[in-house]
Amino acid sequence: MTDTADRQETGRLRAVSARHAFPSLRTVVALVLREMATTYGRSPGGYLWTILEPVAGIALLTIAFSFTFVAPPIGSNFAIFYATGMIPFVAYLDMSAKIAMSIEFSRPLLSYPRVTFLDALIGRIITNGMTQLLAGYILFTGMLLAFDTRTSPDLPQIALAFLMTVALAAGVGTMNCFLMSMFPVWQKVWAILNRPLFIVSCVFFVFEGVPEPLRSILWFNPLVHIVGQMRHGFYPSYEAAYVSVFYVFSISLGLIAMGLLFLRRYHRDILNY
Repeated sequence: MTDTADRQETGRLRAVSARHAFPSLRTVVALVLREMATTYGRSPGGYLWTILEPVAGIALLTIAFSFTFVAPPIGSNFAIFYATGMIPFVAYLDMSAKIAMSIEFSRPLLSYPRVTFLDALIGRIITNGMTQLLAGYILFTGMLLAFDTRTSPDLPQIALAFLMTVALAAGVGTMNCFLMSMFPVWQKVWAILNRPLFIVSCVFFVFEGVPEPLRSILWFNPLVHIVGQMRHGFYPSYEAAYVSVFYVFSISLGLIAMGLLFLRRYHRDILNY
């Protein structure tokens, strides 16, 4: 009798768990559709601005440095070289900023018991991850068709670089979601700290060209590894031996774990703030 009762109780718990999991999935899908409609669907240009921003940056770098140098540090085409740095850099900045504002963006909905802060985070990661993936695909494909880039795209290596970008953006965004929600002044501090990021992320130069001891310091910037991995995916001769996938994912997962831990502890205080 006891075994039968235990099995029945276990069955009921599994049924309840399944019922809770399904609404959570529906909640995430609803949040994804809501963001697609509000963030991109109602703004002038919509998704077009996601593509125009990196295009403008790539064009400026190409024009500026083509007058200064005969050839880029890798390959022979300036546009694709700067694209391999600019596209993951802009994708990281945009995704991490959007994820950091997840609670603020979904605050009106978080008062409902079925909507959790985790749903809001997952919804933003999915939406902005897909958006940046589409933008990157369009930009890279357009350049490969328009220019003689003399590159050999390696899709698995490029996919790994994009996955590293999403992971880092999710980690930084999740941690900042707590910090910016709990301490509003952190948003201004973070903006100041990010200002030199473009210069120290190897967007318009290669890691190997930096002299020591600056090179050893730059190694600790995860974006340097992401940009290096992306360039390795387009230039087979560029080995990028300094790239550590383990380092990027370790930092990303560590920040995600810390951010979720703090949000789990303080999310009610944040919502009541």
